[in-house]
Amino acid sequence: MALGKGQSPMKRLPLLVGLLFSLCACASGPKPYPPPKLPYHSWYVGLAAPRFMEVWVETVDVLDQRGLPFFRVHAGVASYTGQPDGWHKGGGKMKPVNNVDLPERIFLRWQSLVEPQAYKIRIPIPQWVRDEMVRPERVFCKGSKEWRNDYRKMITLGMAPGGIVKVWVGGACLGFKEVGRFQADPPAGTGANHRPERQRQPLPGAAQGTGRHRPDLAPAHRTGRRADGAAQAEGV
Repeated sequence: MALGKGQSPMKRLPLLVGLLFSLCACASGPKPYPPPKLPYHSWYVGLAAPRFMEVWVETVDVLDQRGLPFFRVHAGVASYTGQPDGWHKGGGKMKPVNNVDLPERIFLRWQSLVEPQAYKIRIPIPQWVRDEMVRPERVFCKGSKEWRNDYRKMITLGMAPGGIVKVWVGGACLGFKEVGRFQADPPAGTGANHRPERQRQPLPGAAQGTGRHRPDLAPAHRTGRRADGAAQAEGV
């Protein structure tokens, strides 16, 4: 607003004071999180599932090691293996996670479309995984056919019917290491055999909840006990 020439200094003073307070409020507004101190710009989250066992991931949320939450860093369809039996053992549909520090917990919610059933889980990431993610390793990369320093900066979430989740950490030129096997639960208040509200149709020829071809589901692993030194998963 332009100040009129005929206004006295006393009339102009409230306007100037109001303008000063407005500038102070803008300067003290919320600021973005500072970038994490990592040896690379992004780490990655991958989504994977066995063939014919279609899933729809509603959200992947991250609580990083600084205690900062980041929502929906990944979602949508997963990458599928070539056969119904077995896992990717790493890889999957990858997406970069920018300006987020290494994960302390990963929150996963998805729909198993062949059952159909919704699941959710809170996955604790052990410290040894974060150590692996920032430890450089000299390796010969088959893709570029050259030696390079690579990092295990990729975390894969594998999902199977029954709420089974398997997690790996690896790199583009490095092998994947298994983090652990976890048991997800249906969302609170839904119970078993809950049909998701936003249900997508399975792929043609997908198995219809018969329980066959579930990859490597030994009874001991379906109880949610610790596997390979990883902490037991907790429900959200």
